[in-house]
Amino acid sequence: MRSRQANGTIDTPVGRAATGGSNDPLAPVREAFDPLREALSEVPSPFGDLIAATVVLIVGWYASKALVRSVGPPIARRFRRPSVTRTVLRGIRSGVLAITLLVVVSFFGLQPPDILLSVTVFSAVLGVVLAPIVGSIINGVFVIADQPYEIGDMIELVERDRRGFVDDITLRYTKIVTLDNTFIVIPNSSIRDRDVINYSAEDERTRLALAIVVTYEGDVDAARSTIERATRGVEEVVSGGPDIRIGPARYPAAPTCYIDGFGDHGIRLRLRYWAKQPYKLLTIRSKVQTAVRDALDDVDVEIAYPHSHVVFDETSGEAAVTLRNANGSGRRARDGAGDPTRGDRPDPAKTGDGVDPDAGPDQGPE
Repeated sequence: MRSRQANGTIDTPVGRAATGGSNDPLAPVREAFDPLREALSEVPSPFGDLIAATVVLIVGWYASKALVRSVGPPIARRFRRPSVTRTVLRGIRSGVLAITLLVVVSFFGLQPPDILLSVTVFSAVLGVVLAPIVGSIINGVFVIADQPYEIGDMIELVERDRRGFVDDITLRYTKIVTLDNTFIVIPNSSIRDRDVINYSAEDERTRLALAIVVTYEGDVDAARSTIERATRGVEEVVSGGPDIRIGPARYPAAPTCYIDGFGDHGIRLRLRYWAKQPYKLLTIRSKVQTAVRDALDDVDVEIAYPHSHVVFDETSGEAAVTLRNANGSGRRARDGAGDPTRGDRPDPAKTGDGVDPDAGPDQGPE
């Protein structure tokens, strides 16, 4: 049975170890739970300590959540970046839970110096278990510091050809919600080695291009103006305004159609236009192509397509044909027997038949 000392602590070996000296940083926290342990002093050991530890864990859990809710708004105003704000709040909550855990283990006679100063155990755990985690955490610090993307940005993983929105950034991993409504969780040590396209970094407007080939017989100037006018009519496309700056260069905001080159079947045109938002690029492309196709039907412009034009002339060569008699028998014509593609009749002297196909019934062989 445990007894209560004059200073209010529990007179047991564990209780005396838990009291600690005046330099114990956790002493004020443990003293706050002395009334609880005193109330449980009549409970047989170790059940009393187990109940007290459970209560401390519950209190620490909810205290960490309450602290995060109270300091969350000022921290968010201070840092402004959601990823940094979440990382700081996670650190605060982890610190509260770590202190709670140290208080709990002290109920069973383990002091913080006994845990933190055990170099052998700490080194073994760090080298075997925590090495990958520590590596991911270090990479997470670089991801947050370098700011390649932020929570809410739309990014594309080039290697996987997957697009989605950044849902969360932690010190260990980055969580992405794809456009297929699936989650991708990538360790920060891996994502730092990947090519990532950020569609929402500075300006959400995204430039797209459309290649069109029109025939040489059509009006190219009319085609270009018609294509530009049709593209401006699409709601999701930037119709005009000040030039859009990308680095040191500036580009027209309005849709612009250029002559890209001259091909075998027609003149190659390239339309460049800006989408207001990058979230539905395939839909925007479809609307622009539909508008351009409908607009070109109303002007003297024809979209070119690959085709071949075969011409037979005097230098086209000779073709081998088979001549059939009235009885259905046939013989393959020799070279020089005439070109049936030009309407020539075979020469009997050259075919070897000895019969003129145009001869009458009274006309026999020569």
